[in-house]
Amino acid sequence: MEQYQPERLSPATLAAMQRSFRNGRASLTRRSLLRASAGGALAVGGLGALTGCGIPAAGKTQGGVSAEDHSAKEKTINFSNWTEYMDVDDSEKHHPTLDAFTKRTGITVKYTEDINDNNEFFGKIKPQLAAGQATGRDIIVLTDWLAARLIRLGWAQKLDPSNLPHAFANLSEQFRSPDWDPGRAYSYPWQGISTVIAYNKKALDGVEVKSVSDLLDNPKLKGKVGFLTEMRDSIGMTLLDMGKDPAKFTDDDFDAAIARLQKGVDNGQIRRFTGNDYTADLTKGDLAACLAWAGDVVQLKADSPDVDFIIPDSGYLTSSDNMLIPNKARHKTNAERLMDYYYEPGPAAELAAYINYVCPVDGVKDELAKIDKSAADNPLIIPDKAMQAKSHAFRSLSEKEETAYESKFAKLTGA
Repeated sequence: MEQYQPERLSPATLAAMQRSFRNGRASLTRRSLLRASAGGALAVGGLGALTGCGIPAAGKTQGGVSAEDHSAKEKTINFSNWTEYMDVDDSEKHHPTLDAFTKRTGITVKYTEDINDNNEFFGKIKPQLAAGQATGRDIIVLTDWLAARLIRLGWAQKLDPSNLPHAFANLSEQFRSPDWDPGRAYSYPWQGISTVIAYNKKALDGVEVKSVSDLLDNPKLKGKVGFLTEMRDSIGMTLLDMGKDPAKFTDDDFDAAIARLQKGVDNGQIRRFTGNDYTADLTKGDLAACLAWAGDVVQLKADSPDVDFIIPDSGYLTSSDNMLIPNKARHKTNAERLMDYYYEPGPAAELAAYINYVCPVDGVKDELAKIDKSAADNPLIIPDKAMQAKSHAFRSLSEKEETAYESKFAKLTGA
């Protein structure tokens, strides 16, 4: 079991975080980014805290440390999630699916939107976890690479399968066994995040785009192509285009992908590396085609008839935001019941209809069609079997790899 040590983050990792805060997925809320015309910076007072200064080493900690489970007597759950990542009613004061859960079970959910960025949130909870103390939270939602870190450190509790029958039965195949949590012993996806190629039909002016190779090699697109500031997305999609598996690549493969993108930078093929602000450039036609996140594309397509997307034959990259129960959570059984609830087709459909990310629940399409048929028919929300088969995950990285790869990617993007 890896032990947490309070060492400083490398300059490369800090640079990657700062890129994310400026214009990556962290720069805007989950749903407001779909309505925004450009990226905005977060005020991040906690960045310095992420260096780990002043936080004692964890010492010898046991993985999956539980507290006494008070679920039977305390009918409550403390749930921390990303901003704008839950269904709301027209008054914007109530969450219908949470209200329905409470009505059915008698369990009240204290729902808090206090996650704006993975690293920032990790800075909030790591002092307690490192000290073997409770965080005051029963469920937290973290992107896969940080979920992997908590599991590796022994700071997430192993789930009880008997409390998760719907989750076990209905979890989509493409999310079932990530390398960082085989068999989903510690986590279940909240939503999936797919990276695809988006394009503006008018800006393409008849040029056909079917692959990352087209983005990088077609001279007619020179200066009109965008890649993402998130290393895993841009490198992962490039690796797939090169015939490499992002789940199994080597250092040499990574360097080859960097070199391929560097050529696109040097010859002016790539206009720039962007975060969510590609949405404005794509709609205006300043970008003819770019790597994009599926959640954005759903809304962009609804707002602009010129915007569409393709899934390359080589495949696409999918990550996930995941529910975990941190060590010393007081209401583990209650938390597992809520996690399982969102794997029932009805609640899953209501959530998907509102937030428009990749639903990780099989069997939800018919329920979603009752709410929004266009959403049910959208492969960016409900991937069909053929699309699921093209989904790939970026493998877990060691600390050494993370530092080396982020450093090389920062040099490429000029960050």
